[in-house]
Amino acid sequence: MSSLAGHPDPLPIHPIEGPLDAVVRIPGSKSITNRALLCAALATGTSTLRGVLFADDTEAMLGCIAALGAEVRIDRSQHVVEVTGTGGVLRCVPGTVLDVKQSGTTARFIAASALLSTAEVELDAAAQMRARPMAPTFEALRNLGATVVETLAPGHLPARIIGASHSSRPTVRLAADLSSQFLSGLLLAAPCMAHGLRLELSTEAVSAPYLAMTVDVMRSFGAMVHIDAAGAYEVEPGGYSARDYPVEPDASAASYFFAAAAICGGSVRIDGLGPASIQGDVAFVDLLASMGATVEVEPDSITVIGGRLKGIDADLSDISDTAQTIAAVAVHAEGPSRIRGIGFIRAKETDRIGAVVTELRRCGIDARELEDGFEIHPGTVHPTVVHTYDDHRMAMSFALLGLRSPGIEIAGPSCVAKTFPDFFDVLDSIRPEIP
Repeated sequence: MSSLAGHPDPLPIHPIEGPLDAVVRIPGSKSITNRALLCAALATGTSTLRGVLFADDTEAMLGCIAALGAEVRIDRSQHVVEVTGTGGVLRCVPGTVLDVKQSGTTARFIAASALLSTAEVELDAAAQMRARPMAPTFEALRNLGATVVETLAPGHLPARIIGASHSSRPTVRLAADLSSQFLSGLLLAAPCMAHGLRLELSTEAVSAPYLAMTVDVMRSFGAMVHIDAAGAYEVEPGGYSARDYPVEPDASAASYFFAAAAICGGSVRIDGLGPASIQGDVAFVDLLASMGATVEVEPDSITVIGGRLKGIDADLSDISDTAQTIAAVAVHAEGPSRIRGIGFIRAKETDRIGAVVTELRRCGIDARELEDGFEIHPGTVHPTVVHTYDDHRMAMSFALLGLRSPGIEIAGPSCVAKTFPDFFDVLDSIRPEIP
């Protein structure tokens, strides 16, 4: 059976011979791209976004902002998108169904932005996204006066949303222990509300760096956001202004190639990431350093050099998208690894804790689930077909096992199109030339 870009399904991953010596070009950040696209769509004037990621998740956002009234012009060859914004007033043609596909960011961000629409907004999604939670966003929207009607299951898409207006600055209180995307969606819409918004957190935020990223992108487009001593967000009214915005390479995607250097030896350098990055996942290289890899950070690049690896005990609550990647590294360490603080990733594209443990065991590795993570004991990887559960991060992280061990095949490799359509081609490109 054929798959993504002519790759077979299942896709064999062949071991790498010799240490790496690679400079890898990583596509733009999905998380930054979708935040910047929405800010540009809500802005007054025309913005130019450079380094944009084109993948299923960002295509979903592009389709939604166009349906809500933004003018979008795309140059795929140059990774550039021009967006003429709506000035903060969204207009959805009656009867239009906005398809967020499998994109959690698009679902949560567009649902919150429906507060600004002058007409009913109807959202639907692929089956995988229909199964993921939307209740925190829907509850917050109702508390802000919006009408939300779920048409199949409570707290899930599909849903119809009718916005609301306010005579003074509203306050909404929201739990932040399931996904930062619920908070980010409300923050992104807030500058275009007539009186802004006060957003209070009822729990400690998971993936807190993603909230910092949201605020950074918002401020880049002219929004005024303040965080008070209690950790509440005060967003002033005034909307967004158009600008020229560069998108950083995706730090989550970079983690697979940094991990490849740690596992295979040699070095991998990625340009465009450095100490000034607004992505929390750049901290993944600190985990590799604590395991024994060498990390060299320059102003505009990061290099990882492989070394003798040891197990770690680490809380990944702030960089949970790299949990599966570190699992692949832990297999090759000396001593067990315990990854914790990530119970909330059970509600991602799949139960990422259960899936990691199940597939490691399929590969012959001793692994067990914890309430909020997993424990891995290194061992010899056995040949097998790895199930990916239609989760792009399962496919990309478990492909790393095949770089060291023969007989690893990845089922459903096309799922990487969600965030990194060229992943397997880029992975092949780092192989050393054999004389």
